[in-house]
Amino acid sequence: MIPLVDSDSNPQPGQIVLIKRGRDAGQYAIIIRLMDERFVLLADGDKKKFDRPKKKNIQHLQLLNYISPEVQSSLKETGRVTNGKLRFALAKYVNEFVYDMKKGESFNGERRCN
Repeated sequence: MIPLVDSDSNPQPGQIVLIKRGRDAGQYAIIIRLMDERFVLLADGDKKKFDRPKKKNIQHLQLLNYISPEVQSSLKETGRVTNGKLRFALAKYVNEFVYDMKKGESFNGERRCN
């Protein structure tokens, strides 16, 4: 089951985002905490660990309509999440959704023989 959230709504902890601006543009991360209505803290478990998250403006992010249930439940229960769980959630999302979309885009249904 895929937990979906409306992409126009407010960001939520555990939500996966695509970074649009800055040094990390084009990379995926997970919201681990909301600072205020404008800023969130992001971590990916690799370059940005849970203990040293990246503060990012919401306007510089593309909120994706997917919330990782593992990360969200861990944050609710303990207030923390392991870096391995962050990496697992991002890899799961990229393998299931991003990779499948890229595979589908490369093939448009027509075959050419030269």
